[in-house]
Amino acid sequence: MTVRGIRKETLRLLLQMGRDAHPNEFIAVLTERDGVIDEVNLLPGTVSNEDSAHIFYDMMPLSTHVAGSCHSHPNGVLRPSNTDIQFFPRTGRFHFIIGYPYRENDWRCFTPDGEQCRLGVVE
Repeated sequence: MTVRGIRKETLRLLLQMGRDAHPNEFIAVLTERDGVIDEVNLLPGTVSNEDSAHIFYDMMPLSTHVAGSCHSHPNGVLRPSNTDIQFFPRTGRFHFIIGYPYRENDWRCFTPDGEQCRLGVVE
């Protein structure tokens, strides 16, 4: 699977989800179609609060199109914590962190090892 970007509409949805969940974190699994991340999956049993969000891995979609994850940092810090870096490899190759105040540029994408990567935004 080669992923070249995230659909602009999907990114806007993620930012809105951050605003809606604030001051709690949210977490979701992202899937791609034809090389573009375009779907957000909220998993049953997800638990979140002001400090963290957790998913049940057994509830992840059974698909080869899982591209990664997205979660929010209500404190606005746009870099992964040690806990995030332990989580990333279990859920795909591209991991978005969106942060308060959840504006158009309040996000970053990371690889499973926590390195920031560039991923395009596709109309």
